[in-house]
Amino acid sequence: MAIDRWPEAERPRERLYWNGPAALADAELLAIQLGSGTRGKSAIEVAREVLAAYGSLAEVAAREVVELAQHAGLGPAKAARLVATFELTRRLRARTPGVRVVLSGPAEVYAAFAPLMENLKREVFRIALLDAQNGLLRDRVISEGTLSASLVHPREVFKPAILESAASVILIHNHPSGDPTPSREDVRLTRQLVECARLLDLRIHDHLVIGHGRFVSLAERGVV
Repeated sequence: MAIDRWPEAERPRERLYWNGPAALADAELLAIQLGSGTRGKSAIEVAREVLAAYGSLAEVAAREVVELAQHAGLGPAKAARLVATFELTRRLRARTPGVRVVLSGPAEVYAAFAPLMENLKREVFRIALLDAQNGLLRDRVISEGTLSASLVHPREVFKPAILESAASVILIHNHPSGDPTPSREDVRLTRQLVECARLLDLRIHDHLVIGHGRFVSLAERGVV
């Protein structure tokens, strides 16, 4: 039976309105984001199938839009809606409105960027642009995919820093495996970027590798 034919007190949207979001199960919250089901299945049934397929809400949130779109009952539009919702959640966790973010050490960098990166299924390379007091001006995604010199070119790394007149930068990327131990390519690329930064009179404070619940600072290991 379609949800709009359920008793009003059992419909997810009405329950959220009257009882608050905490009263709803994961499948009900997902169903609200989906907006509708598919032929023969309500939005809640589709949501339950998605949760069962991936095992948990966290695993659903970690999937890319192309993968979710292939799930029966979703498609590109609904998958995009879910991914957008999860990304907004990550950004809210990573930023406190009105509060200036100061990245004075690797722990602060991890706290700011782990919510955005630790559960991703592919490697993402970011650069954090800092002012003279190590305050975060903004950050930019430089590349997505396996980290290599072909994907992370110095020109693309330092262009945002030059345009924003950043005093210094911090390099950040994640390991989808969850193990933040730097690879040889991580170390080689870091050294290459440090040398390029010197030519531009720009300082790299650190290169942080983010895993699941932990991180490695290449500055602390003497690479930067």
